[in-house]
Amino acid sequence: MQDPRDAEIAELKERIRLLEKTLTEAQPLISVGELAGTTTHEFNNILTLTINYARMGLRRQDAETREKAFAKILDASQRAAKIVGVVLGMARNRKPGREPTDLRALVEDALLLLEREARKYRVAIETRFEPVPLVSADGNQIQQVLVNLLVNARQASPSGGRILVKIRRADDPNFVELTVRDFGSGIAPEKLPKIFDAFYSTKSGPDETGKGGAGLGLSLCKRIVEEHAGKIRVESSLGKGSAFVVRLPVAEEASAAE
Repeated sequence: MQDPRDAEIAELKERIRLLEKTLTEAQPLISVGELAGTTTHEFNNILTLTINYARMGLRRQDAETREKAFAKILDASQRAAKIVGVVLGMARNRKPGREPTDLRALVEDALLLLEREARKYRVAIETRFEPVPLVSADGNQIQQVLVNLLVNARQASPSGGRILVKIRRADDPNFVELTVRDFGSGIAPEKLPKIFDAFYSTKSGPDETGKGGAGLGLSLCKRIVEEHAGKIRVESSLGKGSAFVVRLPVAEEASAAE
């Protein structure tokens, strides 16, 4: 005879699985919501720049000044269009399923959204991108991982600190590695084994931007990466900072081309 407790445990596990699935599906909207303030301020800056150069072009009649004004307005408009494209891409799936994806392009899009926040907190972002093949990925999901890791790195960085983002071919040629490293206070050794557990957080709560503290970001990152047949790990030392390393498989088309 089956123990009633076994049925209860099975039902509880199924509920947890469905909850995790719901949270994963909602993560794009969560990330967009977290970045709404940043993108709003960025658009305000772009709009102010556009208005000022439009006024300058109207006031000044010489061709050189007008050409400069038009060039600045075009640059600002193209930046605004790029931001809109990234945000819309995060809010909806680019394409169902995985496809050969340029990891560097995803990183650059994520950094575009974090630029203003990094400037506000005086955190410099350094990039080191080696030539790598395309990876097999759902671009929308992997961008959620990128945004989570970058926001965490910004929160862990002191004012005037820096973040290092690296892309390289892994030791195993069938994989590409992405590293997001901060140089903050680091994570205590006893906390490292639990860092990817759901609802576990090293933060006391959301910061002044409203980000962080729920303990869901890294657990969802782990789930997304593992569903991509990849791996994620953390390396950390107290007083020296933390590095999150994501390993993703090379797309079959890219391997065949090589």
